[in-house]
Amino acid sequence: MTQTPISYHFFRGGSSRGPFFKRGDLPADQTRLAAILSSVLGSGHALNIDGLGGGNAVTTKVAMLSESADDWADVDYFFAQVNVMEHNVDFKPTCGNLMTAVGPAAIEMGLVEAVDGVTEVKILATNTGARVVAKIQTPGGNVIYDGDTVIDGVPGSAAPVSLDFMSVTGSFTGVLLPTGNATDLIEGVEVSCVDFAMPMVIARAESFGLTGYESREELDANTDFFSRMEAVRLAAAVKMGLGDCRESVTPKFGLLSPARHGGTLSARYFMPWSTHPTMALTGSQCLAACAVLDDTVASGLYSKPLESPHSFVFEHPLGKMEVTLNFETSSTKNAEGYTPVSAGLVRTARKLARGEVFVPTSIWNGK
Repeated sequence: MTQTPISYHFFRGGSSRGPFFKRGDLPADQTRLAAILSSVLGSGHALNIDGLGGGNAVTTKVAMLSESADDWADVDYFFAQVNVMEHNVDFKPTCGNLMTAVGPAAIEMGLVEAVDGVTEVKILATNTGARVVAKIQTPGGNVIYDGDTVIDGVPGSAAPVSLDFMSVTGSFTGVLLPTGNATDLIEGVEVSCVDFAMPMVIARAESFGLTGYESREELDANTDFFSRMEAVRLAAAVKMGLGDCRESVTPKFGLLSPARHGGTLSARYFMPWSTHPTMALTGSQCLAACAVLDDTVASGLYSKPLESPHSFVFEHPLGKMEVTLNFETSSTKNAEGYTPVSAGLVRTARKLARGEVFVPTSIWNGK
């Protein structure tokens, strides 16, 4: 079997990891591209034993970068979520964790020139249109990866990467509340459908007979819960204007409950057919938006903020994630309302490998 080599870098971004390619090194046709990425990651086996994947949705992600034609952005970030078991790829969502590595990768791949000190990289997430400013530590014009910043779900410490997310309201649907309501009763469950960085269907854990403090393993073993959750997710997707989402990872699903360890809220995030080991960056922003809005499923679970920006701390299965939300306030005669505008987070990234990955020429001959 002859094989086709493809140049790549391999990065951890936040609590996700995957290969990074130059978009121009891969075919434009998405059907052919999906076949290539499925081969690279080793789809079709629970361990992805014949590819670079790690047998989990957070380790079967792909980033494709290119110089941006947008007047504002430095680099375009095209994301692909590769299925672990099925030979299909979802090009609809973006990934905030993997985006942590886009700035360092753009510099390492020669797409952005670093400066001495801190290099600012303006990223256009082409899947959703989100605009993100990443700040990378580059003393002497070189990316450094060692540092003192610790994030739960990742061992050790590393250099900080700050991300400021802008233009994320209505990332898929064009509106913050796609159904027009703060809450809806769908399949007998009260949910909030919110589109902020990522379209999500959000419920209280108690609505499913859960505490919201279950471990990832406990939730993944609860097939009855997943069956019921998927029915709610798919029905909500239609109401959100997203259509038939049986083969799409969007909208994502989240559960909220009161915090137990000093955070703002306890949260569980689903990808959606398995439990996220920690928390997605885009998901954390959407949950924060849900929390600040009036009359959502988050109402009454915590005391609302009075001033912007406000830091939300979400307790997840392996610790906590903090997201800073900027919002506008508007006072009425009876209450004060909040409208989310943008969000910021600090994560870490690390370059793990670079070189060539190979796919059979029967899948792609490189032309």
